[in-house]
Amino acid sequence: MNKKTLNSRFKNWKKPKFNKIGLTKWMWMCQGVKGLKLGKNSDVGAFTYINAKYGVEIGENAQIGSHCSIYSESTIDDTYGTVKVGNGAKIGSHSTIMPNVTIGENSTIGANSFVKSNIPSGALAYGTPAKVVRRKTPLK
Repeated sequence: MNKKTLNSRFKNWKKPKFNKIGLTKWMWMCQGVKGLKLGKNSDVGAFTYINAKYGVEIGENAQIGSHCSIYSESTIDDTYGTVKVGNGAKIGSHSTIMPNVTIGENSTIGANSFVKSNIPSGALAYGTPAKVVRRKTPLK
């Protein structure tokens, strides 16, 4: 997506409103809405679930694909902690981000990935569990 398309797409960007059960009009959900911080022009895909009980921060211009899960709390392995998705990061559809994980600025997570450890800025990572496969240069 070029800058012109991005700017026109988010010309009137506003933080979403959540109904009583934490659902937005775009059909993505957040549990613990008070712990969610969304950066300007961030985009969350339909049918994504966010558990922000212990904090989820999504940076400016970050894109989260559809059907993703972002957990600040996991009852399966009794872990918790803030999840941070850096500015300009992209998370592919059907990916899962576990508690206490930071995804660096301008990183890309491939679709269907399971992220349980930090991903550095400018990296391409994918898999189950996600592994950094290369570093990329940021777009200008």
